[in-house]
Amino acid sequence: MFDYYKKMEEKTRLGLFLFAIRITGRYNKFMYLISLYFDEKTNKKIQLLIDNIARGSDNTYMIDKQVPPHLTMMAFESKLPQDELIGIVEKVVSRQPEGQLHWVSAGVFLSQVIYLAPVLNEYLQRLMEKVYDALSVQPDTKIQSCYRPYGWFPHTTVAKKLSQEQMQAAFAVLQKEFAPFEGHVVKIGLSETTPKREIISWNTIER
Repeated sequence: MFDYYKKMEEKTRLGLFLFAIRITGRYNKFMYLISLYFDEKTNKKIQLLIDNIARGSDNTYMIDKQVPPHLTMMAFESKLPQDELIGIVEKVVSRQPEGQLHWVSAGVFLSQVIYLAPVLNEYLQRLMEKVYDALSVQPDTKIQSCYRPYGWFPHTTVAKKLSQEQMQAAFAVLQKEFAPFEGHVVKIGLSETTPKREIISWNTIER
């Protein structure tokens, strides 16, 4: 009789534990990013600019945080189980062809961030809309307003958390070293922000 009640108690504890896991996964929201990554030649060009701006401005945030050259295409919160989320994104991007980008200008966000801006071409617009259409219909998923169609401004950050003096020094470097250039998207990655880590990535298909 004692063994029977002991087994029942163990089953009850196990049931409560599994229920707690389900509740935690259901009601916790996580922040995700979908980003584009570039060919080796383009990475070297952008990274050299990041390094030179860091030296010239004495701001090493991008280097200290080991931020690779990239372009964030989507930022969103979701309560969906991660494996389900991966499946949704994979259907859209896993067979995506390699795309060509043209960075033609540089600019500033909030007086603290310097970015390089590519032309919003058909490749970027269509890919962004496909990902948006797939995610926007999902339950418990909210896309940030600046990553929605006609609200998205594609950019590649090269310096961040700059003071006024550092901003001036950084732009002096840009004036000397930046010129329009081309590159290719060779990988698309899904990552989470807390902690920052890549969950999975897909290589694009060479044309």
